[in-house]
Amino acid sequence: RVDTSVANFPTNNTNPYSTMMKIVALLAVVGSAAAFAPAQQGRVDTSVASFNNELGAQAPLGLFDPLGFLKDADQEQFDRFREVELKHGRVSMLAVTGYLTTASGYRFPDFPADVPAGFGAWGALASTDDGKIILAQMAAFFVVAEIVNRDADWLDNVAEFPGDYRNGALDFGWDKLSDDDKMKKRAIELNNGRAAQMGILGLMVHEQLGVSILPGGVLPGQ
Repeated sequence: RVDTSVANFPTNNTNPYSTMMKIVALLAVVGSAAAFAPAQQGRVDTSVASFNNELGAQAPLGLFDPLGFLKDADQEQFDRFREVELKHGRVSMLAVTGYLTTASGYRFPDFPADVPAGFGAWGALASTDDGKIILAQMAAFFVVAEIVNRDADWLDNVAEFPGDYRNGALDFGWDKLSDDDKMKKRAIELNNGRAAQMGILGLMVHEQLGVSILPGGVLPGQ
């Protein structure tokens, strides 16, 4: 016997999941329609398009600027961004090298053996007088490195590209390279720096999570 009492209930579907799915489907239809809508003329951002051939704008992403920093940028601002990117990349390459070296157990001669690698090194060094001296030496090195690694405006020297801090004193055979080789070397440094920024970030995050991504399950800071 079929219970016909259900006919007395409202027939409207009030399931929130069903409602949400309908909204998602509607948004998908609207998005699809917008994707095929005629493009407005004269809306091309020439400032961004002018950087499509810059060093680092390469396959598969091309000029990757998801946050729109270059939307209204001129060449001077782009060069500033590139210089900052290069400096972060160079520091990150050193950071990855140092992190992996200390994580492997290597220490300088006479360096305190009980100082762990990773974030744990800061607290361990700050807890002893010898460690505080090491931290002071590190701070002094950072200051000197920041002073030296910049384009010296007071010298009669013009930087060849953003991030060129030779200041007419260092060469290592750079001036003997062809223009194509120079661009190749610069692209290698830029890409290695980008990879190193992601690498050191991943190492630090995994250390804080307590999850090792190093061979042998090594987890610095422990």
